[in-house]
Amino acid sequence: MDAAKRSIVRKYGGNPALLSIGTTKTVKELSAGEPSINLLAKVISLNSRELEQDGKTKEIYYGILGDDTGTVPFTAWEVRGLNIQVGDVIRLQNAYTKEFRGEVQVNFGNRATVTVEGGTLLEVASPQEAPLTRRNLDELQEGMRNVRITARVLDIERREVEVRGEPKVVFSGTLADATGKVQFSAWHDFGLEPGEVIEVEGGYVSAWRGLPQLTFDERSRLERGKETALPPLEELDRARRVWIEELVQKGGGVDVQVRGIVVEVREGSGLIHRCPECRRVVQKGACRIHGEVKGETDLRTKAVIDDGSGALTAIFNRELTETLLGKSMDEAIAEAKEAMDSEVIRDALSDLLVARPVQAQGNVTSDDYGLMMIARSVTVLEVDVQAEARALLEELGD
Repeated sequence: MDAAKRSIVRKYGGNPALLSIGTTKTVKELSAGEPSINLLAKVISLNSRELEQDGKTKEIYYGILGDDTGTVPFTAWEVRGLNIQVGDVIRLQNAYTKEFRGEVQVNFGNRATVTVEGGTLLEVASPQEAPLTRRNLDELQEGMRNVRITARVLDIERREVEVRGEPKVVFSGTLADATGKVQFSAWHDFGLEPGEVIEVEGGYVSAWRGLPQLTFDERSRLERGKETALPPLEELDRARRVWIEELVQKGGGVDVQVRGIVVEVREGSGLIHRCPECRRVVQKGACRIHGEVKGETDLRTKAVIDDGSGALTAIFNRELTETLLGKSMDEAIAEAKEAMDSEVIRDALSDLLVARPVQAQGNVTSDDYGLMMIARSVTVLEVDVQAEARALLEELGD
């Protein structure tokens, strides 16, 4: 029957892919490996990222769908004209499922069609209706649902955003436990305060550039925990020193500290120009989003740090770069004009940093190009080589 429908549509004009040839199911009925399914579900979370493939940049979307039977992660790869937002009820046709990290995942391929069901209401299962899984913060991974955590609030801010033309309030910040830190978003005012211990049941985990982010809302359960359940705020707020190898395995980290040798100051360091609209770096007078623009001058450093277990690229902003150089951006501009070459600033950074040990602190994310730290602080370390050698010899002697 399905083949007959497609033949008729193809013969008399139309797109056979728009036909509903899959099996309509609820989230609870989904299993891995189904080649074609239909689904009516609500978009609970939505994220996007860009991938480089065959020399072209592609944007993919991922998040979580839900209905009154449960929730499921999804990824949309090649859906033309995809225009969905958090809160939309969508009718999905000709999608397929696979197993990802031990769970069922829905994939939108190039055969899939997505229709927003305007005005359609759909109840989503409460997280409390499914088994809860207790997790430490360092165990959180993209796609996890219905997690239970105990953490201390390090910081929190209130932001107003627009969702489908309506103003919404989201509370975001950082949580910590003895194993690490994670960024969070709360789409409900729980009256959170910095320093307090909370227990959250029913959160789900999305990701931004590989960095897990915990999200919870009014459907989640939140209670105040015992003050003694976790180390004090001052201890948890300190950046944890990690090996880069660990960051590679986890896909990044929140507010971590690394020590290593600067092996390269990359192209794009020193004096650069940014688009006044989106702040992207301007190449040859053009922004890849806004076209030809008059760039605004900025100063930064892109340093490759290697600690023996792995390497990452650390970005030092204008303020950090000025501190490293010992001169302001205006002084750097004047020096470049005198030399008639802006590369003199990058050369100065290379002379200052390459082959020197540094300690950097910040958030580390990951993409197709590897790990990247947006540094909050950086220090060039002065190493007593003789003392280091003695300590090594003593260790080897033991």
